[in-house]
Amino acid sequence: MVNDARAFVATSHFPAADLSLAVETRCPDGHPTLLFAHGFGQTRGAWNGAAVALAQAGCRCVTFDARGHGESDRVPGGGYHMDQFADDLQRLAAAQPQPPILVGASMGGLLGIVLAGETRPAPFRALVLVDITPRWETGGVERILAFMQAHPDGFANYAEAAEQIAAYLPQRRERKSEQQLRPLLREGADGRLRWHWDPALLAGDLVQESERYQPRLLAAATKIEVPVLLLSGARSDVVSRTTVDEFLQLVPHAQHVELPHATHMVAGDANDAFTLEVARFALGLAPLPASRRVAGAVPSQ
Repeated sequence: MVNDARAFVATSHFPAADLSLAVETRCPDGHPTLLFAHGFGQTRGAWNGAAVALAQAGCRCVTFDARGHGESDRVPGGGYHMDQFADDLQRLAAAQPQPPILVGASMGGLLGIVLAGETRPAPFRALVLVDITPRWETGGVERILAFMQAHPDGFANYAEAAEQIAAYLPQRRERKSEQQLRPLLREGADGRLRWHWDPALLAGDLVQESERYQPRLLAAATKIEVPVLLLSGARSDVVSRTTVDEFLQLVPHAQHVELPHATHMVAGDANDAFTLEVARFALGLAPLPASRRVAGAVPSQ
């Protein structure tokens, strides 16, 4: 473990191609670098528990809000596309002091599969895929989208939002506090609290586009050469034994660990077990060749 002082949080704004992304870096002089990419409708806050623990273990941990999410800029007029998200992730990876290990959940993992399979050299030294495979169970994704679409008028207060989240995540023992909810909600001019993400993410064809991405994802998976760890939740409704087996056939060098008490929300459901598996994998990788240790640096605020 390192001194907590080395694990401080530095917040910055990263210039993507057409907008700015909110980025946090913990243990900036640590090694290796872990770049965390959250799922659709989430924020960098989804990784807080894991990022703090891994930074204290000596890893450089970089979390960010994807475009249209959290504190990152929204696309003017909407018009979100998967390739935009992939380009943002590739730019962030290239800006790190060494090729990072990507820890990608759901949408973040899908972007990692595409970039690792299609780009040479790969922008990541390794992949940790969090409960996502190139083919997924449609029912689980539909459940997520239904929750995101269920409250277009927002919530009267934080208690109401906490109640709805608890109903959506019954496996969680504790309800979210107002402090935990503040980064996830924005107060509108009418005083109602609405989710942090841009409604245009659901209004366009981004969701349908992700379905059309599947052939590309399957093809990209066969070309992945970097080390891969797939962490799945035994109670997930997004991946299944069938989709996991298919992925392991496509990427035979991949490791797979199933966390017995986790749903699709792996890091939130079983953070200690999740963090332990990521640490084992990341710290067990062979050192990078000297020629790949220096890339760029994340711009300061």
